[in-house]
Amino acid sequence: MIRLDNVSKTFWVRGEPRVVADGITATFPTGARVGLMGVNGAGKSSLLSMIAGTLEPDTGSVVSNGTISWPVGFRGSFHRDLTGAQNIRFIARIYGVDTEELSAFVEDFAELGHQYYQPFRSYSSGMRSRLSFGVSMGIRFDTYLVDEATSVGDAAFKAKSRRVFMDRMRNGGAVYVSHSMNKLRQLCTMGAVLDLGRLYVYDDLEEAIAHHEAILHQTLGLRADDEDPDDE
Repeated sequence: MIRLDNVSKTFWVRGEPRVVADGITATFPTGARVGLMGVNGAGKSSLLSMIAGTLEPDTGSVVSNGTISWPVGFRGSFHRDLTGAQNIRFIARIYGVDTEELSAFVEDFAELGHQYYQPFRSYSSGMRSRLSFGVSMGIRFDTYLVDEATSVGDAAFKAKSRRVFMDRMRNGGAVYVSHSMNKLRQLCTMGAVLDLGRLYVYDDLEEAIAHHEAILHQTLGLRADDEDPDDE
């Protein structure tokens, strides 16, 4: 279970306030796979970061009775001067998991070849995302926070990422951000819509999608799937 209690967050952009959370109070049940929707700039990534604990809210709190991943695909936890392998072993020690087992899993999953043993600073954006997704899937969490992570790489890598992610979902939950309604329908069991700092939570995913599409139509003149040119 994840509970947000009166969570607020405002950023100042060019001297103007941008509210991404305005007194949000909501609960995501244990094991739920929540599709998080919102227009570009609504604050979905910021909300994920607050749930993960990597971004402090201005007011309120986030509590959970289980373990929560950092946002899958988040690369801020890697030291640029360490190799990929060294970074993974360091993370394994922090989380108290077997270093060799995790390193072997990530090396195989990320498909980086000899670059796995090169400094992280030499990695391309795609390589960094593969490493991050690999270590996220290599550690068992009760809830995974996912921000379009399975879109990394070619078709074969995307398919493999989705298979591993769904395997983790057998015994876990997720908060999943995607502009693809088809992906959310495949992966999620309920939905939430972030709009103007307010979070609307729906037990019925289709109701959440309908709310999101209404916002898109009103503000942008789009259907939800029109946002994602790579929708499958």
